[in-house]
Amino acid sequence: MKTSSASRPRLLRPLSPVRRRTEEVVERIAAQIQAGRLPVGAKLPTEQEMMAAMGVSRTVVREAISALRARGLVMTRQGAGAFVSADSDTRPYMINPEGLGSLSSVVEVLELRTAVEIEAAAIASERATATQIRAIAKALSVFSRAISRGDRAVKEDFDFHLSIAVATGNPRFTGFLDFLGGLIIPRQSIWTFEGKPEQLQIYLKQVETEHEAVLEAIRARTPDKAREVMRFHLVSGQERYRQLVEAEAG
Repeated sequence: MKTSSASRPRLLRPLSPVRRRTEEVVERIAAQIQAGRLPVGAKLPTEQEMMAAMGVSRTVVREAISALRARGLVMTRQGAGAFVSADSDTRPYMINPEGLGSLSSVVEVLELRTAVEIEAAAIASERATATQIRAIAKALSVFSRAISRGDRAVKEDFDFHLSIAVATGNPRFTGFLDFLGGLIIPRQSIWTFEGKPEQLQIYLKQVETEHEAVLEAIRARTPDKAREVMRFHLVSGQERYRQLVEAEAG
């Protein structure tokens, strides 16, 4: 089903010059869906169309689509694009991006991830096929290339963790991360490093090192080590953001 001619002009108009571009894209598309102007099954405009019409980057568009997926409003099909979800009115649970505007709420999501992803890494180390391990390595390589370009690498970070979930062979792990989407990556919600590219690069290089340790533990088929390094990775993330919470409170 295609979008109507009436809905597309409202959707594809330039954005106002605001700071939080991702949130504005999310709210604009969500409003179109909730008003029925983008009905169930409707295909969203392509990345290129939204970039050109709204004057935003590819990263902003991709982060917005991840947020809409987390709300349950859209679903993506590989090679086909994003579509309005049939389940957008029947969501039993969601993490609203509007609720992730504080550092403390970001720490809460990191704790939720930790409870699930530590065991996912251990199971992946036991069950992953050679093909799945190569997929994890490829996701890490894509992440590394993104940060070398100076990107925030939100989608690439998420894809690395999703590839580990896939390697568990348990679709519940995959479904959990896929449902949350890019919202599980704190940089999606808190622009902590805005205007500080050097600090962002240092932070992402540390994340890259931790990702490498997770990959090696899975590749070595050592569940205990996989738990240890994934715990270190996620708990380190919690600690980094807790320090920011304390600084903000101070």
